Amino acid sequence: MDLAGKAVVVTGGTRGVGAGIARAFARVGAHVVVCARRPPEAPLGDVDFVSVDLRDPAAVHAFFDALPRLDVLVNNAGGAPYRPLAEADAARHARVIELNLTAPLTASVAAYEHLRRTKGCIVMIGSVSGTRPSPGSAAYGAAKAGLENLARSMAVEWAPDIRVNTLVVGMVRTELAHLHYGGEDGMSAVARTVPLGRLAQPSDIGEAAVFLASDAAAYISGASLLVHGGGERPAFLDAATANKDRQGEVR
Repeated sequence: MDLAGKAVVVTGGTRGVGAGIARAFARVGAHVVVCARRPPEAPLGDVDFVSVDLRDPAAVHAFFDALPRLDVLVNNAGGAPYRPLAEADAARHARVIELNLTAPLTASVAAYEHLRRTKGCIVMIGSVSGTRPSPGSAAYGAAKAGLENLARSMAVEWAPDIRVNTLVVGMVRTELAHLHYGGEDGMSAVARTVPLGRLAQPSDIGEAAVFLASDAAAYISGASLLVHGGGERPAFLDAATANKDRQGEVR
């Protein structure tokens, strides 16, 4: 796919999934700017960096106002630590919602005029945590569920000028994956629960984002693209005592 000359902003694009997305757009010729509070620790290649606190609406609007052009906004910034609900007050959980839901809304509104002029698009980076229970990260899951709904509403309100879609991302092997899954043994065990037998690489998410931003997806808007390796094997299949010798047939 060729996005030569397109101007792309990736929020939180300095590491992990965001870095994978930024590199994927750069590989297809786009001019990529990543924005986050801190600069990348490792080189991202032909990608520019601007320091922006995405929780500061004034700073976000100033950043987008200064851009000469914008064709694609990827709302990737987000994440959350493992934090059971009863182990923190509501204000702490609200900060997670602010980063994962309110900040993408702020960035999208700030980018609106640019994208309207260029007939551009927005790609939200959602999560399977927003489609199923998310114990230990409930506020994050709630925010991602809201983000997917927000994208659908934006897709209707801003059509036909701006396309808006969501990548519903599964488990990804990033620099911080060990904090969620443990060391190599833990990550290998988790990978075996995925039908495709592995965790995603950041590049897998990047390629999917490029597709949604490309002309190949010109008639796709308000959609949620699952990028999760086939999802999760139903737990009852492993718990059931029937048909153990026929598991390959019922998966």
